[in-house]
Amino acid sequence: MKPKLVDPKILIPFIAVTSLFFLWGFPNDLSNPMVEVFKNVLNISNVKASYVQLAFYGGYGTMAIPAALYIRKYSYKSGIVLGLFLCTVGALITFPAAELINYELFLVALYILTFGLAFLETTANPMILGLGDPATATQRLNLSQAFNPMGALSGQLVARIFVVERLDTKIDANGSASANSMSLEQKQQIIEHDLGIISTPYIVFGFVVLIIMILFLFMKIEDRKKQEKSLNIRETIKKLFSNKDYYEGVLAQFFYVACQIMVWTFIYQYVTNLNAARPADDQLNATVYAAASTILFLSARWICTFLFKYIQPAKLMLVFAILGSILCAGAIVLNGMVGLYCLVGVSFAMSLMFPTIYGIALKGMGDEAKLGSAGLILGIVGGALMPPLQGRIIDMGGTGLSDLRLFGFIPEVNFSFILPLLCLVLVGVYSYRSIGRTT
Repeated sequence: MKPKLVDPKILIPFIAVTSLFFLWGFPNDLSNPMVEVFKNVLNISNVKASYVQLAFYGGYGTMAIPAALYIRKYSYKSGIVLGLFLCTVGALITFPAAELINYELFLVALYILTFGLAFLETTANPMILGLGDPATATQRLNLSQAFNPMGALSGQLVARIFVVERLDTKIDANGSASANSMSLEQKQQIIEHDLGIISTPYIVFGFVVLIIMILFLFMKIEDRKKQEKSLNIRETIKKLFSNKDYYEGVLAQFFYVACQIMVWTFIYQYVTNLNAARPADDQLNATVYAAASTILFLSARWICTFLFKYIQPAKLMLVFAILGSILCAGAIVLNGMVGLYCLVGVSFAMSLMFPTIYGIALKGMGDEAKLGSAGLILGIVGGALMPPLQGRIIDMGGTGLSDLRLFGFIPEVNFSFILPLLCLVLVGVYSYRSIGRTT
């Protein structure tokens, strides 16, 4: 008899935990355009602006292992509740950050917010793998993860409609902030206004998360931890790192997340650079292309969930890694709209990677998946460390986007996507090696 994807007996817990995938998708993609927003509002460099991602994804790196140890000692439900509480605290700190006009406090707020997200992801991913037959675990995780880009798309739309469109700081075709020509008093008023706009969606998010936390407090969720005998931590670590699929999976996750965050963060700069050569009445809207990327990402994840019925996950991921590498190369060397379309298409190729790496790495881990999940969430720190490197490449010739042309024709902002290309190649290598170990 073919195993069920989700047993009806545990459908309610499955739906409740899956809702968290949507939840953390919202702040993830709300933060991506904030790199350019802070750069323009505060008139700072690309590198300093990219500290938004360093703070945001650095929180994952800091809290992933403590989160795993916490849920190992207590329960999945307690991990979810604590994660929601930390998200609330971090989101609400953006209010005093805006009032004090303090960029560093914004970074602290994002850092704490992702403490909570680290708890949620460390808890939710292995929970979904364990809520059903192991034979359908990767497919089930892809199904839950398919709701994540829905939250991401919501974050992008809120960023566009309620943040970018309402900012007083405007960017001209050359990528310069309009406030640069104003008096100090006018600049100060604009900064105060714009930081208040930036903080608003985070504050609303904080109160929504608080309500969800209260609902989870009263929800009954069975924890399989009580039914399984756990190895001690030393034995667990030994088992995890004797598994090549696991420890290579942690590295693959690092490079995949780095790729995703770089592509979704710097697509805004890529579009801004294209706008420099376009007339004022024919400017491109970066959020439209970011949203198109997310829609492709979401569509492909649903498609892959279906294809996993017929194709081994590692084989399908290899095909997508090759496709993504080709498209990323196109975004680098092809100028104009064709290059932008290639960059948007990279999201289609990335769609299955996070949950597929997760499923391959933790296959057959049992209760050890709780600590093993921490290593894979720790891999998310790639999204913190790599964007500043890409920002540094963009700043090679100055704070503009095409002050320098590599090989005489590649703008530095285009060339910076050499880093996501490298990441996709390495994910492809992991896919190929995983195929060899499972056939």
